[in-house]
Amino acid sequence: MDSGIVAPWSANWLWGLPLIVLTVVLHAYGLGLLNEEVTRRLSGRERFRHPLPLSTFLVGGTALSATMLHGIEGLIWTAAYRALGALPDQKSAMLYSLSAMTSYGHADLFLAPHWRMMGSLEALNGWILFGLTTAFLFTVVQKAWSHTYKSQN
Repeated sequence: MDSGIVAPWSANWLWGLPLIVLTVVLHAYGLGLLNEEVTRRLSGRERFRHPLPLSTFLVGGTALSATMLHGIEGLIWTAAYRALGALPDQKSAMLYSLSAMTSYGHADLFLAPHWRMMGSLEALNGWILFGLTTAFLFTVVQKAWSHTYKSQN
């Protein structure tokens, strides 16, 4: 095996895997806090005159909060790319990070050659984070609709 390839690839994994664990733990924690807030807002004893707008805004606010959480996680990857010298500046590192995380991939930016595996690891991380977010938003919609129809009866 060519040691010129093995060393950079192992460094990619040594950086990428802890970043995945960190962002998944942060994401789960953040979604847990959001869940507490959604539950608190929906468990109010008072009956709302128009529960559908409340539920709609609650779902929208939750989606916005989850989007901000993804942005924070992108910043974590951005900081790693900058610390490693994989990208030239903060702006390109953030654009690259969000592009990789969302699997958008159309930014005309590339990691330094020996750090390119990290981009794939971040894309894998994005799939995990977006899966968690999708499941969570589905649960929020179910809770909100359930609350709306209970309030109408």
